[in-house]
Amino acid sequence: MFNLILFGPPGSGKGTQSEKLISTYGFKHLSTGDLLRSEIKNQTKLGLEAKSFMDNGQLVPDAVVIGMVDAAIGANKGVNGFLFDGFPRTKAQAIALDELLGTHDTSINLVLALDVPEDELVVRMIKRAKTSGRSDDADENVQKNRIAVYKNETLAVAEHYATFDKVITLNGLGDIDVIFASLCAEIDARA
Repeated sequence: MFNLILFGPPGSGKGTQSEKLISTYGFKHLSTGDLLRSEIKNQTKLGLEAKSFMDNGQLVPDAVVIGMVDAAIGANKGVNGFLFDGFPRTKAQAIALDELLGTHDTSINLVLALDVPEDELVVRMIKRAKTSGRSDDADENVQKNRIAVYKNETLAVAEHYATFDKVITLNGLGDIDVIFASLCAEIDARA
């Protein structure tokens, strides 16, 4: 099993590249946003717990999110590996994910980080807002806040995995297929 974290700031191209990687390698995509929506829709115990926090304007606690990830891993034992997208977002979540994966006799093999300059991220999110219907992408102040949160909290995830020599930073600018080929080369070198 090969487990991958696709990493980068909002607008770096993670979603676009995730789809291509899933199609090529047969990874099971684990997006915590998708998991939350599914658990809430199916009214599972974890989903109802998450909804109660969300309804009160609170962040869903890490323990609840990790529980959802655990359930998803347990339900997908035969996959080639997992592609984590948008999770972990903090060092504490990364440590919890490592512990969880250990209980399933697996670990993170590689963190591929897409590097894109901040001004390009803003341009991409404005462009994405025109086609995605995501109102948060159209507001430059929201974008700058999301990028600040990424720098202040999420970058610690890459630092955590760098201590285990698992992080490769790649240029996220340029042709989508060229970037994809770079990602594939890194995965193929370690698979």
